[in-house]
Amino acid sequence: MLNFIRAYIKSMRLYYAFVTGIAGWIGMAFYEYIAKSPFQTVEIVPMTEKKALVLVVLFLSWGINQIINDYLGLKEDRVNAPHRPMVNGELHPQKALTLTGILLVSSLLTTYIYLEPIALFPAILGILLNIIYEYAKAHGILGNIVFGLMISTCTAYGFLAAGPTNSPYFTYSRVSVLILVAVMNGLMTFYTYFKDYEGDKAAGKGTIIVRLGVDKSRYLAAISALLPAGIFLVLYMNNFIEARVNNMFLILAGLTFFLELWTGYLYFKNPQGERTYYSLVANFRACICGQATLIALFNTELAMLLFLVSYMFVGFLFDLHTDPKS
Repeated sequence: MLNFIRAYIKSMRLYYAFVTGIAGWIGMAFYEYIAKSPFQTVEIVPMTEKKALVLVVLFLSWGINQIINDYLGLKEDRVNAPHRPMVNGELHPQKALTLTGILLVSSLLTTYIYLEPIALFPAILGILLNIIYEYAKAHGILGNIVFGLMISTCTAYGFLAAGPTNSPYFTYSRVSVLILVAVMNGLMTFYTYFKDYEGDKAAGKGTIIVRLGVDKSRYLAAISALLPAGIFLVLYMNNFIEARVNNMFLILAGLTFFLELWTGYLYFKNPQGERTYYSLVANFRACICGQATLIALFNTELAMLLFLVSYMFVGFLFDLHTDPKS
């Protein structure tokens, strides 16, 4: 049993937990911002216990759903990551899926009973998109779009689970933030495809990199690093985002922009080889710190804290997974 739990936790790849956790925290921070404003209707500042419960669901959602990805992606993982527990036999697939099913049902029941039933919609949609993603990644950019949309459901979940609210649930401003979350995560997963090139190609997964080839993709990696900042400027300058930037946002946005450019440079320079795997930590930091930066539009102190904590712990947890084949 201990060996099973150890293998299960290893398969969760907890350094990724900040992806779903911070994405969801954006929604919860925005809900609290509305609840504290004089224009709130039914919104109530959530109790600490409720916020903690929402965050537990969000941070664990990545790892729980990752088991499904590992099961569906066994074919390519035999080449890309032969040391992963489910590939090398350390983690029994059926038992792992059973535990995942129990945990998913438990999280849905928790949402329905203790949080807000309406949050079940993004939660279930996120689970379905996670399953669809494994098949969508075989069709070029569609995989990146599905992945980005999947993570954006965490933002919607964080907002809806935090407390009662009235329609309209989606405005131009809120959808703009969801778009930014989707773009940052779609770009993040694009970079991860470099390390999976050989296995994806062998398994017939037509990712962007498999379709274009590594040499052309490395140029796309450098250029696409500008994408999140460019889309934010377009949305902001056209007043689709109602919240105004502040000094903290500009500082964190500048640091995030550097991380994005650095990530693009790393994959341009080392699109294959061992360095490709270790460039993942810069990739994760750029995405997660970018999500933390968005929180500065609503809560500057929280954004700064999450930016620093995410940067530090993503690196720390990634260093616990130093095997490129796992």
